[in-house]
Amino acid sequence: MKLRLPFALSSVVLSLSLSGCIGGSGSDSFKYPGVDGSMLPYSVLMTVGNAEGTQVRQGGFGSAMAGHPDKDGYFYALTDRGPNADTAAGVVPAGKIFVTPDYTPRIGLFKLDSKGDVQLVRSILLRDPTGRPITGLPNNSFGSTGETPYMLDGSVVSLDPDGDGIAGYDESGLDPEGLVAMADGSFWVSDEYGPHMVHFGADGKEIERINAFAADPRNKAGRVLPAELSTRWPNRGMEGLAITPDGKTLVGVMQSNLHNPSKATVGSINLTRIVTIDIKTGATAQYLYRQDAAGLANSEIVALSATSFLIVERDTQFFGIDTGTIRKNIYKVDLSRATNVDRSNTVLVAANPTLSVSVTNGLQVGGKTLEEVIRNAGSDANFAAGWAELATVGIQPATKSLVYDAVAGQSYPHDKMEGLWVIDANRLGIINDDDFAIAPDGSGGVEQKKLFNGSVDRNTLYVINLPTALY
Repeated sequence: MKLRLPFALSSVVLSLSLSGCIGGSGSDSFKYPGVDGSMLPYSVLMTVGNAEGTQVRQGGFGSAMAGHPDKDGYFYALTDRGPNADTAAGVVPAGKIFVTPDYTPRIGLFKLDSKGDVQLVRSILLRDPTGRPITGLPNNSFGSTGETPYMLDGSVVSLDPDGDGIAGYDESGLDPEGLVAMADGSFWVSDEYGPHMVHFGADGKEIERINAFAADPRNKAGRVLPAELSTRWPNRGMEGLAITPDGKTLVGVMQSNLHNPSKATVGSINLTRIVTIDIKTGATAQYLYRQDAAGLANSEIVALSATSFLIVERDTQFFGIDTGTIRKNIYKVDLSRATNVDRSNTVLVAANPTLSVSVTNGLQVGGKTLEEVIRNAGSDANFAAGWAELATVGIQPATKSLVYDAVAGQSYPHDKMEGLWVIDANRLGIINDDDFAIAPDGSGGVEQKKLFNGSVDRNTLYVINLPTALY
């Protein structure tokens, strides 16, 4: 795929060669891809029996990425729950079509070669504590999204992968979206169901789970996410996950605002949350993130320091297809002056008599959730009045500054920029989620997912040379 860039912009994305010893294993050389990007390999999972003959591809490695902890030129990439699409309008109950309901989410290890091409080294299937490969089917109890799982033929999924007698659901199932590669070879993954944070061994077997449900016996005592996170939209959960450089604190970002306390009372606003959890103690903190507009998505987070992060903020539009403003931005975010709005911040609550705490919905202002304050006081697309009201009670969001605009910088052609790799202070890798090369056709089926030039969407790695160093 060739992207024609204006000359002035083409210098932003450079093809940089780097040779050297990879992980001490020899003299392998590699090159970072440049302006055109480097497509990840795929195989065909199945071909749909429709007029188009839609290919469902594996593929799918674009929900998150992480550089290998000690091998230059290697990176990990994550799939989500598998090939899926929205049901047609009017289907009751509404839900998701699972094209291959037995699909197992996985982590791929990739390497760059001397030509800048990407090669798949191996796939690590995610498994439950017993060793059973999990599926991407929704949870029935702890983490239910209310999505009814359907087959392509319109029938409800009959598969019972965890053997609990409840067809179509998997209590260990994940819709993975965030990835941390630990120095010991293990992984932390966040997802869009619970949301869950799950620790997997190097072999993909579940070690530990942390979620927002105190009654879930899989949570260790004192290790639970804030309960209000469970009010996330379906398919808008914990989209990004990072770890601080000292390896002690997990940091997750919610994709969109919470429906806290409900969808009817909040709708779509421009407040999302960043949550931190101390891996050893279970202590949590929460910070507010102000999106540029309501309905956008925070789809990745990477730690630069204990308080500084990169966050992807994007829409779901395609450059060259959709009209209006197209947003595919990377922001540098600072938490050092942001207010911890977690219920554990007793100092904040004590300092203002209008603040209180709800066990279910977290910090409240005058009996309203933070999301309700933004919605009810908001008077424009950016809900400025609501943010001003929060400031009057001492609540400040994270500060942010633009690092890279992928539309201006390279006419970024994909809808979902979801993976982010900090290679060094001057270079970033970005990757898209290609949705296994399928999109809903609007009639309860699927069709090939294509870009503005007619090519089928594919996971593509781009390496960006930044004009200003990150640190």
